[in-house]
Amino acid sequence: MSEERLMSKKKPTYPVSSKLDAYLDNYNRKIEIPIFYEDLLRFAGSVVVYDADEEDTLWVRVYYSDSERQEIDLSLKKVYSILHSDGSDRIFQYLNVDAVDYCTFGNSKPFRIRVRNVLNDNFTYFYVKKTDASRIYGLELEHMLSPYNLNFLVCKDTLIEEHIAGIPGDVFIKDMLPNCTESEKSQLAKEFVKFNERCMIRLLGDMRSYNYVIVPVHDFDHVVYRIRAIDFDQQCFEGKLKVYRPQFFKENFIMVELVRNKLQNDSVDQYKIEERSIVAKRIISSGNRIKRLLNSAKVDDISLPENIKRLKAEIYELTLDMDFKKCKTMGQVLNLALDFVKRNYQDVSMKQILEKKIRI
Repeated sequence: MSEERLMSKKKPTYPVSSKLDAYLDNYNRKIEIPIFYEDLLRFAGSVVVYDADEEDTLWVRVYYSDSERQEIDLSLKKVYSILHSDGSDRIFQYLNVDAVDYCTFGNSKPFRIRVRNVLNDNFTYFYVKKTDASRIYGLELEHMLSPYNLNFLVCKDTLIEEHIAGIPGDVFIKDMLPNCTESEKSQLAKEFVKFNERCMIRLLGDMRSYNYVIVPVHDFDHVVYRIRAIDFDQQCFEGKLKVYRPQFFKENFIMVELVRNKLQNDSVDQYKIEERSIVAKRIISSGNRIKRLLNSAKVDDISLPENIKRLKAEIYELTLDMDFKKCKTMGQVLNLALDFVKRNYQDVSMKQILEKKIRI
């Protein structure tokens, strides 16, 4: 666990290149929408949103003038229909836009839209953000290399994301982890090791406890916990390798202690190799899709020269692969990192793990 300051500069927003734009078009991520991020900024006022304990959530609930509210509501219903249905207007009569919240914290400053079905009071959220190439690469890599699929749409400078349900990591650690059984704590420790490894492999940074969620899954007579990233702003930007490893953020200290107390070193090594192996298989199964994404990333400007120089040096020290020293862009570093995992871990067997023939 490190106390050094891992991130010191705010990440800039990177535009979508023509090559990434063509990729999005080819895989149906681009679509015409009736409202844009800038339109939602025209709110007339706002009130602070508090949680159940009367603490500031860092979200504010915005409201619009009467002359704009009707048009904005209709446009948001259309976006919901495009994201979750067939894009038609026949479901509008059953939908109500309950709230539009604006986050004043973080890089993306998103809008969170709550849409409710008036027939049964079921509701869901989606997010409206400014388009950023880093975030798009992060969403696509999450879609292909994690156990979860993601639904999002891009239109010019606006990004629409579906809501990822779960208990915020910081809330879970504070309020729910102390009440978990010893068996559940062991399972959470295993999941954190795998999540930590997955983030490092695909260079997803800044996974502090409030940037991921814990998802409880009921399986027969017990609960299985999963960890899902919910913030993809810091994909392939920072130069410090530690930024891509959740274990080094002080906000995750309790999770790191959980791993230390619940898992032996051999088990940690086993879970790391298991995750590398399954990511290698996902890279292979993604076929041309991930190749096209990486071809775009390799020529894209999504980081600073000093970050690229530092990261490729640190990864070389870890892998001793000379090709990392030749990288000119962050996309090339990412491509080589994924290729390294694919080459070295796609055929890992349990026998190799037990006999320690695989280098950690």
